[in-house]
Amino acid sequence: MLVKGYTRANWAALALRRMRIICIFLIVGVSVGPFSAYAFDVRLGTGEPGSFSYFTGRVLCRMINTQVDDIYCQQVPASDDVYNLTNLQGGSLDIVLVDSRPLFDAINKTGSFEFLDISYKNLRALAPLYDIPITLIVRNDAGIDSLADLKGKRINAGNPGSLQDLAVKTILKAKKWSKKDFSLVADLPPIKSQDTKAFCYGTLQATVYIGLHPDFSLRQLLKDCNANLVNMDDSDIEKLVNDHSAFRKIDLAAGTYPSHPEKVVTFGTRAMLVVSEDFDNETAYKIIEIIDKNRKRIAAAHPALSLFSVDTARKSVPGLELHPGAAMYYDGH
Repeated sequence: MLVKGYTRANWAALALRRMRIICIFLIVGVSVGPFSAYAFDVRLGTGEPGSFSYFTGRVLCRMINTQVDDIYCQQVPASDDVYNLTNLQGGSLDIVLVDSRPLFDAINKTGSFEFLDISYKNLRALAPLYDIPITLIVRNDAGIDSLADLKGKRINAGNPGSLQDLAVKTILKAKKWSKKDFSLVADLPPIKSQDTKAFCYGTLQATVYIGLHPDFSLRQLLKDCNANLVNMDDSDIEKLVNDHSAFRKIDLAAGTYPSHPEKVVTFGTRAMLVVSEDFDNETAYKIIEIIDKNRKRIAAAHPALSLFSVDTARKSVPGLELHPGAAMYYDGH
């Protein structure tokens, strides 16, 4: 019997050929497709979109996914480090990129972690990636040439609960000052440039910037608002850095901004890649190997990402153990 020119035998043969072709495509797709069936999925927790943490996470995941066959990195943005560290501790995330200050607080149950009934003792360090300087900006007509000169002036502490507010409180505590030691302590947020407008108009004489350098907006502020960066290298800050492992001395290189031909000495925190003690040793080794081999490429993405070296990574964060896979790589290099 004919069915539009084909016998039943013809249809059976055609169907068999089609099945063979489909099977070939499936086999090829699995073998050369972007996601290997045997890939080790890694969920990397970072800051929110638009943050430098998020940008860094994108750089890392793209590098891992294009250069390592059996690891697939997926970035997971979050609102804060408390969320990331808690989800890392619980196993919902595999790696997180976090600030050393909340990391220190999590391990020591201080700050935002003081009343959380969770142990973060299973956290391990992979590598430091960049420093986060706390920079003091002053008006040139304010008579502030050192950190000690800040006392009695009009300053902005930032929005309550913000990183800026936390940094100002840290400085005041280190100097044994209180808000009563200043003629004005404002809490202006960056929303609609409230803080920078008050600074440029002279309502405020000093403010604190927390972020990476060089920064275009800060460069414009220095140029347009008769401003200057002041060293924070006195004995009180030195004691803070020595006593608190979350902080470290940071030098802004000479010429970072046209108005500053000499280096600026300040302090700040460090962004760390952190995993749990259960993270696969071989995968940790491969990730550190990729970062080390691509140091120039990473630094080309932003000057702040030129921190990593094996010597720097070995030191890690006092009080936090290195992950065995990372330690294995550092010991061999």
